[in-house]
Amino acid sequence: MEYTKVALVTGSTSGIGKAIALELAKLSYRVIINGASTKELSDKYRKILEHLYNENFSAKYLYVQADISKRSDREVMLTKIKQAFGRIDILVNNAGIPPTERKDLLEASEESFERVMKVNLQGPYFLTRDIAKWMIKLKKNLNQYNPIIINISSISSFTSSPNRGEYCISKAGMTMMTKLYADRLAEYEIPVYEIQPGIIKTRMTKVVEEKYNKLFEQGITPIKRWGLPEDVAKAVKAIVLGYIPYSTGDIIHIDGGFHLKRL
Repeated sequence: MEYTKVALVTGSTSGIGKAIALELAKLSYRVIINGASTKELSDKYRKILEHLYNENFSAKYLYVQADISKRSDREVMLTKIKQAFGRIDILVNNAGIPPTERKDLLEASEESFERVMKVNLQGPYFLTRDIAKWMIKLKKNLNQYNPIIINISSISSFTSSPNRGEYCISKAGMTMMTKLYADRLAEYEIPVYEIQPGIIKTRMTKVVEEKYNKLFEQGITPIKRWGLPEDVAKAVKAIVLGYIPYSTGDIIHIDGGFHLKRL
């Protein structure tokens, strides 16, 4: 297999991001795995990569600890990617955090708002800017180069949760960010997509597992089950394989039909 193409998946040490990174590895992408607090990948994660990549697996992925809310960390990460691989084909903006505490809109703090916005929106916004500029340069020098940007947002971009307003606003902002970059980069034939996951079984939703189990039984989604990180990863796979070619700025709902308005 040829491992020439390169993908960066932010927030990919676990959950949705990890599932996406592994799916791209299966598609023979060299993968940059990123986390803010994880110093190095677990042995279990490394063994999965070794199984997928087989020979010389350590040269086919790169782990970069970086907090995307910090400009200096983003700059270091880009430098390391350029040094290791010299190109970037896929950017998946997946990193995101919930509020430290779920607080009523009338009680929430400015500190929580700023923290969530920096990680969930400001960081991805400027990381995308810098990587898009690099992609434009690579377009001039590489043959058969078809870069793609994918934003992982949430049903919270259009669903009110007054006990975590800062999270909802950050994801709504990402939806506009998708439209803006799709519009701006269309002239360079760089499509930008948005995937909106619904209720996905991850570490983030573990604290509300009992609540959502009951809601699924009551029919909160037409498809009555938890979403899985692999469900989101398969949508990324469809985009990367070019199965949605005449499209940019569009939203792909991976939410069990939650977005449907029903009577």
